[in-house]
Amino acid sequence: MKQEIEFRDPVVKRVVNKFVSRSDVGFEKYGITLDNDSSKMFEWLNHLQEELMDAVLYLQKAKETYTTNEEERMNELFDVNDNLNAKYEETI
Repeated sequence: MKQEIEFRDPVVKRVVNKFVSRSDVGFEKYGITLDNDSSKMFEWLNHLQEELMDAVLYLQKAKETYTTNEEERMNELFDVNDNLNAKYEETI
């Protein structure tokens, strides 16, 4: 079933497109839609737990990368500031 949707927000459009793409991947992998999946509640909860555990790992990696990049950027700024201060002191 194809449906045309008009989006006000391009961010929402990108997220919806990702959902559709993810659904296509799942259908290719399992051969059924989520609506037709007859898994038991425990299986659903187990899948959810695994996905959330993966999400926490991605979150941690992103935080570490962001923190490292920000620390490096701040150190560069401090170095520039130190160099400017040293040059200023040479002139006085």
